[in-house]
Amino acid sequence: MKKTVRILGKTLLGLSIIILLCTAAAYISGNGYIISALSKTYLKGHLTAGIDDHVDFDNNIIYAGKPQAWELHEKYNQIRLTDTLRKELEDFQTIGFAIIKDGKLLYEEYWENYSAETQTNSFSMAKSITTLLLGKAIKQRYIKNLDQPLTDFIPEFLKDSLGCLATVGDLSAMRSGLDWVENYYTPLNPTTEAYYGDSIEKQMLKLKFKEHPGGHYKYLSANTQLLATVLKRATGKSLAQYLSEEFWQPMGMEHDALWSISGGIEKSFCCVHSNVRDFAKLGQLMLQKGNWNGVQLLDTAFIDRMIQPDDTAFDAGEPKKYGYSIWIDETHEPKFYGMLGHLGQRILIVPDENIVIVRLGRSKDDRHPPKGFLDTDTYYFVDEVIKIIH
Repeated sequence: MKKTVRILGKTLLGLSIIILLCTAAAYISGNGYIISALSKTYLKGHLTAGIDDHVDFDNNIIYAGKPQAWELHEKYNQIRLTDTLRKELEDFQTIGFAIIKDGKLLYEEYWENYSAETQTNSFSMAKSITTLLLGKAIKQRYIKNLDQPLTDFIPEFLKDSLGCLATVGDLSAMRSGLDWVENYYTPLNPTTEAYYGDSIEKQMLKLKFKEHPGGHYKYLSANTQLLATVLKRATGKSLAQYLSEEFWQPMGMEHDALWSISGGIEKSFCCVHSNVRDFAKLGQLMLQKGNWNGVQLLDTAFIDRMIQPDDTAFDAGEPKKYGYSIWIDETHEPKFYGMLGHLGQRILIVPDENIVIVRLGRSKDDRHPPKGFLDTDTYYFVDEVIKIIH
C-alpha cells in the first residue's frame, strides 16, 4: 500500500512539474493567453467561449438611463409557436426568444433560469453595434466618412505599404486585407489571443496587411477590433461610454449592460453582455432607419449603407451576404438582414413584415440550409415567425 502511495505521489509530482513547465513555456513564448483560454473553456467542460463568461473578464459598464419598457402587443404571448420553431429553439439550447411586431413586443419566452433581465454574450453581434457607433461618430463629425484613411487615426500603419491605403469603411465591410486567422476552436491562433489575451490593442497594432484594401470580402474579427481603436481615438471616449450616451440612454434601455475589455479597451469584435429586450431595441432602431421616438439617432443614409452589399466585394455568382457589419439575404422572400453571433445570437430584421426577431442561446444550427446561404436557424426563425404572424 505504501509503495502504491509513493508511486502515485511521484506521478502527481511529475504531472505537476510538466504542467508548470508547459505554463512557463507558454508565457516565455508570448503565448500565455493559451493558459487563460484553457482554464476558461476546456477546464470548465466547454469547447469554446460561453454565453455567461463576462464573469471571467474585466468589463466596462454601459449605463442605462430612464428605462422605456416595450409596449406590449394586444396579442402579447397569446400566439403559439409552431412545432418546427419550438423544436429548433430547444434542440439548440435557446435561452431567450422574442418577436417584435409593429414596434410592440408580441412574444417572449425564456428557458432554464434565464429571464428578461439576464445578461449574456452578444459575441459577434458586437461587430454590428461597433459599426452603429461608427455611424454616430460620422454623424457627429468625429470621423469624416467611411472613406477616411485608417491612418488618420492609427498612424502606426503608415509604414505598411497596404495598410496605409485602408479606410475605416474597409474595416466595417470586412475588406481590409489584414493578415489574420479567424478560428474559434483551437488554442493557438490570433482570434483566441484576442479573446483571452490581456492586451488586445497592442496585439492589433502589430498586425500586417497582406492584400489590397477595398478588395474581396473576408470576415476577420481584427477588422472590428481596429475600429475600437479608431473610435476611442476619434471620440476620446471608451466604446461603453459612447454607446451609453448615444444609444443606451436615449433609447431607454431597461438595464445596464457590460462590455468586456482587454488592456483597457473594449473587445469590439465580441462581448457586449445584455438581454433579449434591450438587444431587440437595436434591431428596431435599424428597422426604423435610425429614428427613435422622433429623434434621428443615426442618419437614414448610413443605415441604408449598412444593409446594402457592395457588388465589388464578391465574385460573380457568390452570395452577396454582407454589408457594413450586417448579414443580408436579399434573395430570400421576404428579404431580411441582421446581426449574428458565434453561438446563435440573432437580431433579425424583416422590413416587409415590420418584424424584429431576437434569439439568444448556447449553440446554433449551422447545417447547410435547404435555401439561402446564412446559418440554417436564421431561415427557421424568419419563415416560422411569418407563418405565425399570418
